[in-house]
Amino acid sequence: MIQSMTGYGKTVLQISTKKITIELKSLNSKNLDLNVRIPSYYREKELDIRKNLASALERGKIDFSLYVEITGEDSSSKINKTVVKDYIDQLKDVVNGDPTELLKMAVRLPDAITTERDEIDENEWSAIQAEINNAIDRIKTYRKDEGKTLKKDFENRIATLRDLLNQVIKMDPDRIDGVRTRLEKGIADIKEKVDENRFEQELVYYIEKFDITEEKVRLQNHLEYFIKTLNSDDSNGKKLGFISQEIGREINTTGSKSYDAGIQRLVVEMKDELEKAKEQVLNIL
Repeated sequence: MIQSMTGYGKTVLQISTKKITIELKSLNSKNLDLNVRIPSYYREKELDIRKNLASALERGKIDFSLYVEITGEDSSSKINKTVVKDYIDQLKDVVNGDPTELLKMAVRLPDAITTERDEIDENEWSAIQAEINNAIDRIKTYRKDEGKTLKKDFENRIATLRDLLNQVIKMDPDRIDGVRTRLEKGIADIKEKVDENRFEQELVYYIEKFDITEEKVRLQNHLEYFIKTLNSDDSNGKKLGFISQEIGREINTTGSKSYDAGIQRLVVEMKDELEKAKEQVLNIL
């Protein structure tokens, strides 16, 4: 089943005097692009968090945020008076404000609050880790739900491409007859006697040059392969992207070889439909 790279997951954990909020956002990207924001107190766990996210989410532009809100007395947290005073002095250089408001601003800035604990409480971290996994599960569910919507869109677009291809297939015999008729008329118009055998050879050459049988067969196969990949167990956006490129190649060749206004009109519609599909493929995991 395909999955979207777009997703969102959020969990909230209350432990002792802290409210821990974990937020995960994901957008499409060619590779894995991780952005992790956590308080400096948990910085030593950043590598573990990155490994966990990379293993679980595989690909996408992923923003991970861990926020901590103190909800009760916590003797381990102290105001860094020197830093706060320095912040207030800097703020005064920027704007003349009420000292209380400046203080409120200063204590929200980095390193205004410090902790005296040297080591992370492992029991506390285990609870946080469990919530990180819950957030990952939620973003995965979001991705799968988005994937179901994208799958329906792809099925509709491939069905449209098949319908357009069938119209090309129906028009093709008349196109070949038209090529033969135009060549014969051209010869008749110049009122020159021609070697019938040579003319037939040239006619076969041009008809073979304009023949799009292989393109029609390959395009049909590519469309079937796209649907087969769409319904496979794994989500492979890159593979769908490669198939889309092959579909586009056959459509382009069909248009360049057809020399027929009706078929070229259908080719334009196919290109438009394919471009919309390719834009959606970029969102697939």
